[in-house]
Amino acid sequence: MPPKVIRGQGALEEDKKRLLPSYAQKHPLQHSWTWWFYETDKTKSWDENLKAITSFQTVEDFWSVYTSVKPASRLSHGCDYCVFKEGITPMWEDKANRRGGRWLMILPRRNRLLQLDYLWLETLMLMVGESFFHYGGDICGAVVNIRPRCDKIAIWTKDAHNKQNILAIGWKLKEGLGLGPHIPFSYQVHANTILKARKYDQKDE
Repeated sequence: MPPKVIRGQGALEEDKKRLLPSYAQKHPLQHSWTWWFYETDKTKSWDENLKAITSFQTVEDFWSVYTSVKPASRLSHGCDYCVFKEGITPMWEDKANRRGGRWLMILPRRNRLLQLDYLWLETLMLMVGESFFHYGGDICGAVVNIRPRCDKIAIWTKDAHNKQNILAIGWKLKEGLGLGPHIPFSYQVHANTILKARKYDQKDE
């Protein structure tokens, strides 16, 4: 009868690590990300309506966050989800966004249940999974807006004047999502969007 071999706790832990399947270990993302939620409340300022929910930096934590929040298609009108690199606030005034813009797709409300959640998830996976390769350094984050007439999904970039990077990101996003001609898809410079918003506000005064 062979003698018993007594293994210390340290050796047992090493065995456990070797035997654990790779999917049981967390896989770090290249960047840390923060998930934000915006809910329109006219009694509060825009800043007060924007809340950081949590941050994540691994594939597993991304899925944990995504599956724990309400699907975008079930949000109320006037609500947004924003997922941005840690340290960047999803607002035009943030120094990382001031000179930037966004690739924007507009989705008819009638397609909300069919398309919105799929396209939002695919956009997030392309972004946090670094599918944009070295152009990913120009990406600040992604936003989904829920509105009465239509919904919007956008990827924000930090430099609206870097045409090469903008076109590469737009091409990869369109290809990765399989966007057809029926979905309006264009690049907007934040400075121009701000100007349009101010003119709209002045008309309402």
